[in-house]
Amino acid sequence: MIMTGTIRLAIALATGLAATALIATDLSAQVWRSDQGDGTYRNPVLFADYPDPDVIRVGEDFYFVTTTFANAPGVTILHSKDLVNWRIVTHVVDRLDGDPRYDLKNGGDYRHGFYAASLRFHNNLFYLAVTPVGHKTRIYRSARIDGPWTYKELDREAFDPALFIDGDGTAYLGTSIGSDGTVTLLTLNKDLSAVTAARKTYYNKGAEGSKIIRHQGWYYLFNSIPGKLAMTVSRSRSLWGPWETKSSIDDTTGGHQGAIGRMTNISPIFWKDEWPWWGTPDKPDHVPDRSSKPIQGHPFAEPPSSDDFSARKLGLQWQWNHNPDDSKWSLTQRPGYMRLRATQAGGIWTARNTLTQKAQGPRARAVVKLDTGGIKPGDICGLGTFGKYNAQLSVVGGAKGARALRMQLTESTTDGPRTEIRVPSVPIESRTLWLRTDMDFDTSQGRTAYSLDNRRWTDVGGTFPLAFDWRTGTFQGQQIALSCYNAAPTGGYLDIDSFTLSPLKP
Repeated sequence: MIMTGTIRLAIALATGLAATALIATDLSAQVWRSDQGDGTYRNPVLFADYPDPDVIRVGEDFYFVTTTFANAPGVTILHSKDLVNWRIVTHVVDRLDGDPRYDLKNGGDYRHGFYAASLRFHNNLFYLAVTPVGHKTRIYRSARIDGPWTYKELDREAFDPALFIDGDGTAYLGTSIGSDGTVTLLTLNKDLSAVTAARKTYYNKGAEGSKIIRHQGWYYLFNSIPGKLAMTVSRSRSLWGPWETKSSIDDTTGGHQGAIGRMTNISPIFWKDEWPWWGTPDKPDHVPDRSSKPIQGHPFAEPPSSDDFSARKLGLQWQWNHNPDDSKWSLTQRPGYMRLRATQAGGIWTARNTLTQKAQGPRARAVVKLDTGGIKPGDICGLGTFGKYNAQLSVVGGAKGARALRMQLTESTTDGPRTEIRVPSVPIESRTLWLRTDMDFDTSQGRTAYSLDNRRWTDVGGTFPLAFDWRTGTFQGQQIALSCYNAAPTGGYLDIDSFTLSPLKP
C-alpha cells in the first residue's frame, strides 16, 4: 500500500515496535468519512491539506509526519492502525525558533518555516529529519512518538531530507531540490548527529522530495517532479547507481493538486518485473477512488475538529498562524472558553494569535458561539477563512460599548494584502452571537452568516473564493481562522464558547 500527497510520496515500512490506542469518534460530526464501514475506503483518506506525507510502520502502528510551514505548534504527526483512519498524536515543535519572523516580525514568514520532514524508527528511537527553510538541517530524536523531542543540527542545509537506514545500520540522508534535480546522499554517523560523507547518486531534471526503500535486493528511489505534476520511480542494485527510471502517477491519475489544497490518497500496489506499480494490474498507475482497506477490523477515527474549550490545553487540531504571544490568549481565565485578547495589527495578515485549523472537504460548515462583552473600541474579532483569501465576519467595537458586524475579504497578492470591505456595519446589540462560515470546495466558494439564537441565520457579504496559491497565499490549503486584533496598542478580548465543524449539505 502506497500513500501519496500532491507533491510527495511515502511508503509504509515495517521498522519495529510501538503501540498507541485508537479511539472511535462520533460519526455524526465528521465532514468526510473515508472508511466506508464495509471493508473498503474512499480516497482521499484525509480530505484536508496534510502535505508532504512521510509514513512509517512500527509494529502494528503507522505514523505520518506532515509539513506545517510557519504554523505553531509545528511538524504534526498522525497515527493510524490501518492507513485509512488517522488521528493527530503530537506536534514535534512547540514553537518555531531561529528566525524573528516566526514571531510575525518583519512581515512574517507564511510560505516558509518547516517543510517536508522525514520520519524513521531505528534502534528503539524515533528520528525525524527536517530543514527549516534557510537554515541547517535538524535531526530530532525521541524514545516516544509523543516526545519529548530533542535535536542536533547538521553542518548544512539539506532540502527535503529523506532518511534511509540500510540493512547494515548505516544511515543516509537523501536530498534534492527541484531547481537542480541532483539527488545527493549524505552519510551520517552512528547516532545520526553529523554528516561523514556526501556523494551524488542520481540526476533527474526537476526532481525533489526523494524517498528511498530497499526491497528484495533492489533500492527504489521515488521522486516528485513538480514542474510536470508527476512522480517517478527509479531502481538500482546499489545506492550509488546506475539507476533505471520509469514514469509513475501524475495529477490526472491520483497524485498532486486537489481542490482543497493538497490531499492525501492511499493506493494498493502490485509488483511486476521487479517494479512497484500503483493501483491494480488491470488499471496500473492509477490511484483508485475506492478500494479494500489494507488492514481490516479497526474502527473509524479522524483528526479532532469541534471544540468546547473545556480542556486546560489547546486541542491538537489547532495551530497559530505564527508563534503566539502567550499573554494574549487563555483557556483558564474563563474556564470553558477560549479567550483571545486583541493583538496590535493593521489587518489579519499581520495579526498575531490567529487561531487556525485545517478546512475540510468536500463541503464544511464552521460555527462559533461568542461572548462579545469584552470587545473594546477598535477591536476586530471574528471567524472566517485564512489563506490566499481571508474572508472574515468580525465584531467591531465602537464608542460607548456599541458593536457592529463587518464582513471583509483580504486577498494576499504579490504587492501585499488587499482588503475589500464587503459589508461595513451591521449593528449588533446582543452580547451572545453565533458566526458561521460555509466552505464548498466543489464550487470553490464560501459564505458567512450570523445568528442571534443559532436558529435564524442572516447571510453577510455574498460569496467569496476559496483557493490554493503557494506564491502569495500561506502555501497551505484554506484554513479556518479565529482572530482578534486592534490597530491601537490596547484592546479588549473575545470569549469563544464553542467551535463546531460539520458537513455542509449540497
